[in-house]
Amino acid sequence: MSIKKILVYLTHPHVEAWNFRPDHKALLENRVPGLKVEVCQNSKDFKDRLPQSEAVIVWFFKESWLDSAPRLKLIATPAAGKDWVEVESGEGLQVSFGRFHGGLIAESVVGAMLYFLKAFPLSAAMQKQKKWARIKISEKLQTLHKSRVTILGFGRIGNVIAERLKPFGCDITGIKRNITSAPVYFSASDRILTFENWQTVFAETDHLICALPGEASGILQAKHFKVLPKSCYLYNVGRGNVYQESELIMALKTGEIAGAYLDVFEEEPLPESSPLWEINNVLIQPHLSAVSPQYLEHFIEELAGRINRGELGAKSKRV
Repeated sequence: MSIKKILVYLTHPHVEAWNFRPDHKALLENRVPGLKVEVCQNSKDFKDRLPQSEAVIVWFFKESWLDSAPRLKLIATPAAGKDWVEVESGEGLQVSFGRFHGGLIAESVVGAMLYFLKAFPLSAAMQKQKKWARIKISEKLQTLHKSRVTILGFGRIGNVIAERLKPFGCDITGIKRNITSAPVYFSASDRILTFENWQTVFAETDHLICALPGEASGILQAKHFKVLPKSCYLYNVGRGNVYQESELIMALKTGEIAGAYLDVFEEEPLPESSPLWEINNVLIQPHLSAVSPQYLEHFIEELAGRINRGELGAKSKRV
């Protein structure tokens, strides 16, 4: 193992699960024998120690910091997206992103699907009124079995979502840039296509799941929402810039789609003035679809495995 010491600066003012605790330090040191973990509580402490560091774990990293980090050869972050790390892997420097989010996000997506299909909002409303609304609720109930699910962005996260949905009997269409071989869990009714086939695919989609990176800005437009069946639900767990929110709002208000689970937004926090707050068939989460109390434990187990296998930190020092 080439990494002997790693500097950690992982703090978050709002989400407790994103804060690096003493038990996380102990877990990482236990999983990587001989590794010393040093923890910073603020940015000044981190930047003061950075010049002597060969490896760091951070939520964000500014390109300008590289000038004061001549020994740095590894930047690791739990985040899946590249939004907050301003540098890329290059000669003598690796940038590693978390790969463990798929299972957590899949749970959120499945939960949202059942939220809509099993009429849980209506049941909750009737419960508050102490009404045995059996007829009214039964008319709203649907099933995931044999539903047609299109996953726009069939990468690591989209793939895990699909795998979690197969036991429910869903038919999966994965949309990605290039056609690849089908995953082992695919059945004869599942397929992988490119976005060029969107018109045919969207017209027969019951659930459209967006798991796209920010680079796919504006890929969904008003014309796409119009092709979707009026019974289709949208789920966005990628980035909020993949469509114009005004066009999504119009599609929801005019009934072009049945509803939406939104975890990411064009502007975060979502402004109080956004009409999305007032639309009944919208379920809003504040960018938390991958959160669980075990979030950093998942990251540490993954990171430790990659370090122990020599995948991270083995490159030569930058010059």
